[in-house]
Amino acid sequence: MNHVAKRAVANPATAATWAGLLVVLAVLTGCTGVGSIFSGKAGPPPDAIQVTPQDGAKNIGPEDRIGVKVPDGRLESVAVTRIEDAQRQKVPGRIADDGRSWEPASGAGRLRLAAKYSVDAVAVDGSGHRSARHTTFTTTVPEHRFIGYFKPENRSTVGTGMIVSFDFNRPVTNRAAVQRAIKVTAVPPVEVAGHWFGGSRLDFRPAAYWKPGTEVTVEMALRDVAGAPHVYGTQDKKVVFEIGRSQTSVVDAAAHTMEVHREGEAVTTIPITAGAAGKTTTYNGKMVVSEMREVTRMNGRTVGFGGEYDIKDVPHAIRLTGSGTFLHGNYWSDEDVFGSQNVSHGCVGLLDVQGGGSDTPAGWFYDRTLVGDVVEVVNSKDKQVAPDNGLSGWNLDWTGWKAGSALR
Repeated sequence: MNHVAKRAVANPATAATWAGLLVVLAVLTGCTGVGSIFSGKAGPPPDAIQVTPQDGAKNIGPEDRIGVKVPDGRLESVAVTRIEDAQRQKVPGRIADDGRSWEPASGAGRLRLAAKYSVDAVAVDGSGHRSARHTTFTTTVPEHRFIGYFKPENRSTVGTGMIVSFDFNRPVTNRAAVQRAIKVTAVPPVEVAGHWFGGSRLDFRPAAYWKPGTEVTVEMALRDVAGAPHVYGTQDKKVVFEIGRSQTSVVDAAAHTMEVHREGEAVTTIPITAGAAGKTTTYNGKMVVSEMREVTRMNGRTVGFGGEYDIKDVPHAIRLTGSGTFLHGNYWSDEDVFGSQNVSHGCVGLLDVQGGGSDTPAGWFYDRTLVGDVVEVVNSKDKQVAPDNGLSGWNLDWTGWKAGSALR
């Protein structure tokens, strides 16, 4: 049996499943386990990656500039991306010769209006410890105009649970007109309905998960549509994405396992650790993968905890909710925790190594996951995740979903 199977199989009976699967499939953040925080295992140094504009900033003007710097150590990599109407484009730039700073290339410094930017930076200190930072900000939308930031991206391949989601930069009061101006169609055909969460978010999905191979088209005819009195849309756009293979996973928090299904068949069981009993249990319910990071920082203060943890290099991080639930690699907890105890602050942890290993359970699952895949948690001593927490709308039945449409 290979290295991954030895570390990932919950019991000997699943060994054959793992071995067969590896042949067939040549294919911030919120929480973490308490293992190394109190056990004294070595961790990365304090985070010192400084990014401007600050994380979560809105209405940034075109004259502002993006900057990344570290007072100590050196920047290993910096990736800056601009997203406009689901089109992703890299912002060119360079790291200074001393490794302490990054700045955009000449001619690329001026920010675009009505765009969303993301910055992903990794730094290394003198001892070789890595630290990661992910930030986002949005730029100014012209006065009296509104736009919808939406996912998934154009020409992407996503999982069968993908939900088309629009976040509007201004509250929409004329919801029927805005919803009518957005058409989501599929080949082969399937009924798709919209559901409003408040006045600034509109999601679309079918009654059941998409079929693999489906081509989905999103057409926006929002230009000059009145979303609110004297506030008009700007977008006139068509986006196409494809549904990939079917993969869903069921996390049993009581059994400390995750069963992975491909095309409706159970293919393996992976030992996990979920949220600890008490105040940090994991949500129950269906959650959709919305983003993936090879390495990210997880700081309890960003999600309402105190200073219990701040891990700068969490590997193989897969976001499940907007509030900070991740499925991620865990290298700091003792190996015997996985499959036997729940010790995290609400996330689902898989065994990993520092820096992230491709032959670990976390690395194996990350490499076979798409944005849009569904992870369902059962038997946790917590409530069901809210349908507007991330892309969790599958927790509403079809009748409840259609009741949230403005076109009833």
